[in-house]
Amino acid sequence: MTAQKPVPVKPRILISTDIGGTDPDDNQSMIHFLMYSNLFNTEGLVSSPSYGKGSKEEILRMIALYEKDLPRLQGHEKGFPSADALRALCKQGRQGAAPFAGYSTATEGSEWIVQCARKKSSQPLWVLVWGALDDLAQALHDAPAIRNNIKVYWIGGPNKKWSANSYAYILEHFPDLWFIEVNSSYYGFFSNNGMPDSVKTTSYYDKYINNAGYMGRDFKNYYGGNVKMGDTPSLLYMMDGDPNNPFKESWGGSFEKFNHSSRLVFNRNTTLTDTVTVCSIVEYYFKGPRLNIPADSACFTLSVKAGIGEQKWDGYYKGEGNYVVRYAPKQSETLSYSITSSIPGFPEQSGQLVVDNLWPGKARKTDYPLGPHWYTDRGDPQLYDGKIQGGITVKKWRNQVLQDWAKRWSWLK
Repeated sequence: MTAQKPVPVKPRILISTDIGGTDPDDNQSMIHFLMYSNLFNTEGLVSSPSYGKGSKEEILRMIALYEKDLPRLQGHEKGFPSADALRALCKQGRQGAAPFAGYSTATEGSEWIVQCARKKSSQPLWVLVWGALDDLAQALHDAPAIRNNIKVYWIGGPNKKWSANSYAYILEHFPDLWFIEVNSSYYGFFSNNGMPDSVKTTSYYDKYINNAGYMGRDFKNYYGGNVKMGDTPSLLYMMDGDPNNPFKESWGGSFEKFNHSSRLVFNRNTTLTDTVTVCSIVEYYFKGPRLNIPADSACFTLSVKAGIGEQKWDGYYKGEGNYVVRYAPKQSETLSYSITSSIPGFPEQSGQLVVDNLWPGKARKTDYPLGPHWYTDRGDPQLYDGKIQGGITVKKWRNQVLQDWAKRWSWLK
């Protein structure tokens, strides 16, 4: 079973990452990118942390490690970019989630996306989004014509929670984008179900990474060396065959078209009789006190409890006593929530919600209609890895992918 075929043309890529935020798997994926950076024409490394304290300084720190290992990498293959060349591509994007409108003001990162997308080229600019969509949404808002020059591969799922507003903005205003939305397939890259011991997430570090250069020593700092790298399938997709064909099998998954993105709108509290689609956009609208504050101001909090955890999301004032908040559930479960604010007379409330496990689910009148070039995880039940839709499309190549990476780790020993 072999999938890897040389990509016809070295692809132009720009990575938008929330590295340095709450999930250290971006650091692992950044190391993987740097070790394969000779395979790409990299045009941007944008820090886009909608949540947490990520910044471009964290990207620069990773590049400094790469710089120390670079001579050994260059001893085996040509085409690795210099550390200074990569540093010049690092840009700071938005820090904190976009407001309900989905955009706000331009950032260094969003402006860099626009600049790269406007370059004259026979190739598209592939925007690989490892976190929130906020800087991409801002770039599209500020320069709508770039929609014709870019293709997007987005690791969605949990990241949709952090950028529900920017995601909704893109869906509503740019349904003609070329867009791969990966909500679940990427889980296959760190699934241990049926994997040989040598490439299980818990054993790979000791067997292949330990004592392998500066990047290998740093890798231990993330999950104790346990290999997650949930964003790496975006890179694998660009490394294997023709990325312009999302239907083919590839290291980064294979996908199918979908023509609607699930959206549910409630003008009331929900209960356990209400079921929503996993990874859908859920909006709550309600009335409250009239305020003398700008529209789209964050002024209340949606607190969502799932399992033993709780997360909080900003809600917004829309003017004329109207309030709204968006949420995107990442997995099948039962949720409890509360809506609170310090505003006098605010209608505090609570409710529950049931989340199903089939994306994008049945069509509804409130859904976002999509154009002909939106693709997502395949829904064939035979391609589920347990409960993970499309997980087999990535997992089936994992042994091959990690053995290939093991060769590069050996270069650093």
